[in-house]
Amino acid sequence: MKQTIQSENLALLFRAAAEKYGELPAFATRQKASEWKPVSYRELYQQGLNLATGLIELGVEAREHVGLFGDNRFEWILSDYAVQLCGAADVPRGRDVTDVELVYIINHAGIRLAFVETRELQDRLLGLRSQLPELREIILLDPKVEPGEGVRKLLDICDFGSMLRERGDRRAEDRIAGIQPDDLFTLIYTSGTTGTPKGVMLTHANMVSQVRNIPGSYNCTDRVLSVLPIWHIFERVMEMYTISFGGCTYYSGIQTLGEDMKNVEPTFMASAPRLWEKLHERIMRNIKASHPVRQVLFHIAYFLSRQYKGSEYFITNKNLKVNPQPMWKRILLMPFHLLRWAVVLPWYGFFNAAVLERIRLGAGGSLKATISGGGALPLHIDKFFNNVGIPVLEGYGMTETSPVISVRSMDNLVVGTVGPPLPETKVQIRNSDTREVIYPNAGLPDNGKGIRGEIWVRGPQVMKGYYKEPALTRLSFHDGWLRTGDLGIITHNDCLKILGRCKATIVLSSGENVEPEPIEMRLLESQYIEQCMVVGQDRKFLGTLIVPVFAEFQQAGFPVHSPEDLAINPAVQKIIREEIKRVISQAEGFKSFEQIRDFRILKESFQVGEELTNLHKVKRHIVYEKFDHIIADLYASDSAKPLKNPCNGI
Repeated sequence: MKQTIQSENLALLFRAAAEKYGELPAFATRQKASEWKPVSYRELYQQGLNLATGLIELGVEAREHVGLFGDNRFEWILSDYAVQLCGAADVPRGRDVTDVELVYIINHAGIRLAFVETRELQDRLLGLRSQLPELREIILLDPKVEPGEGVRKLLDICDFGSMLRERGDRRAEDRIAGIQPDDLFTLIYTSGTTGTPKGVMLTHANMVSQVRNIPGSYNCTDRVLSVLPIWHIFERVMEMYTISFGGCTYYSGIQTLGEDMKNVEPTFMASAPRLWEKLHERIMRNIKASHPVRQVLFHIAYFLSRQYKGSEYFITNKNLKVNPQPMWKRILLMPFHLLRWAVVLPWYGFFNAAVLERIRLGAGGSLKATISGGGALPLHIDKFFNNVGIPVLEGYGMTETSPVISVRSMDNLVVGTVGPPLPETKVQIRNSDTREVIYPNAGLPDNGKGIRGEIWVRGPQVMKGYYKEPALTRLSFHDGWLRTGDLGIITHNDCLKILGRCKATIVLSSGENVEPEPIEMRLLESQYIEQCMVVGQDRKFLGTLIVPVFAEFQQAGFPVHSPEDLAINPAVQKIIREEIKRVISQAEGFKSFEQIRDFRILKESFQVGEELTNLHKVKRHIVYEKFDHIIADLYASDSAKPLKNPCNGI
């Protein structure tokens, strides 16, 4: 049974966890395979107080913004503890932050003190010092690295704070008492492409509402594996959630994930779609390489699991219902599902234990559930793992909502949806153009269920706004509702199903946010490209649809007589491919995940009134619908390979 601590702010949560869970392990750092170094809840809280006291002595004020640049490690969470305990708010970012982003974030947020994880980050920040007039203190997290000139070591600040506390310094406790629910706990800058990032203001009230409302039944015996970037709000809320029930978080990484899952045997974890796609690929590759008898056994086992789960979902009313299901139809089908369930059960039980258990052991064997977020989980991946007995609970949210808006639970596991909205959270489906409420709407059939529209949300997890961006904040809200920019429906199971995006931002399956417009603008600078649209929502990599400049190729002497000829001409394909490589590269300032890995040449151009508005802006949802078959072909292999011949099969 879930036994979570409830508190008014995160500092009080940390204190209550130290009192309740004492010497139980809170976090564990990997030393080597099967060897972990734990730190107890009481020890972590005490170290946090020491560091907080040291920060206060260094001049950190209540509600000040403190930079925290690094990735998953114990020193990161210790620094986060200290920032909260001294009443400040952290401004986090990972090691992959660019110099341009560092300068913008530090200056925009008014950061005077910053933690950096590595020597490389330290040296970069020192090199940028002339562009950072307000930054006066840099603290190095890695205890194995000697700090540069003017840089302090984390352990030295902890020791200094410990000495002050031994002398009776209790300023940290005074700061804790002064924290208000509406105070910021973090200021997260969303990933920009070439434009300026937006600072999302999240409060203590936002975070504690997530801890209060995320469903699940966990306690102090649970083990949680941390694999997502620690500075992402999804991973952060999962760590705070774990603290609330006294579990232990083990810091892992992509390179050691498979080994750590077997050694730690996690019972719960936050994850991204890409993790499950990779695990699925590995499982299927191993099956194909196995003995033919094993292959046959697997296919029999999986067939039985599909039949068993299909009937189980129907009987328990957890089958996906995009359209209304008349009661007579359910009554008519119920005997079939009851019979199939009863007939399959003994066979399924045998093959489940003999065959599918081996697959579950690959995920540690003890996983009660995992919440997948940061992008849409491909339906076939979703079905596969839930069918084999690894419950993947897909959730939905955004940085602006701390992040969880809705999530499936074991009691409401409807595959193909992101579950019902969290308690205290209200969701509306509205027409994205007219803002007319589609759901809930008593004037529409079934209250508007099953009708597509933009998702609007209101609840205690919704951000305070964008930092220093009042106009942008006003644009994002309407009558107290946050416009998500995502398209969805409410199913007849009362669950939310995501259908796509009605705003431009692309979220890759890795969780990286990409703004397509700057990429498209660069592509359109080419003399050979007339129109284009970048695609890749919930995919592993970016692709693009290209309309070439017909006249340019015709004047250059290419044997083309119509735009359709361009799509099948290998020389045209080669030129377009080289143009994409040239203008969208790391040398041009684009990150690796922002680069175009594949493309397709369209045989027709975008037209005003169809794919284009009167202002010649691309209607992305129209293009996605009209050229769905071409986009599907682009991602047929769905593997991040170098640019290949793009027009086979078109």
